Amino acid sequence: MRCNECGTVQSIQREREPLVTLKVIVNKDDISSPYLIKIPGREELCVGDELLVDDLSQDVVMTEIASLETDRRVDKAPAAAVKTVWARAIDEVPLKLSIYRGGRTHPLKVSLPGNEVLEVGEIREMEGFKFGIVKIKLRKEGFADAAEAKDILRVWGREL
Repeated sequence: MRCNECGTVQSIQREREPLVTLKVIVNKDDISSPYLIKIPGREELCVGDELLVDDLSQDVVMTEIASLETDRRVDKAPAAAVKTVWARAIDEVPLKLSIYRGGRTHPLKVSLPGNEVLEVGEIREMEGFKFGIVKIKLRKEGFADAAEAKDILRVWGREL
């Protein structure tokens, strides 16, 4: 640090922020796996936020926080107060499709990168079906004309 009056430079020790070990339960395609991560205790965690889970003994997984458990379930809390984080993997997500074909609806489940964008009117080919997207239902609220796969609950399509 430099003094504004005399110009001398002195080193100062920055306080190291203590890390806490957090238990994170990650749900990936209906299978839950426990992970342990270390993050700064003062970091504010919120339901809906993305959290990189990098347990040294397992894979690195990008997740979305679904629930925070302290003494009770809360929507946000500092990491030091959290006992367990419940999250869902969003780097690779299962996507439910309903494809209308010849008077019947065919249900499908495919896996897509979480950041892949799907749009109403878009032509796709999956699992042997070529279809146009007619409707997208979101996980949180209502319908959309376009959304990332991680935010989609179901896609309806009509075979071409």
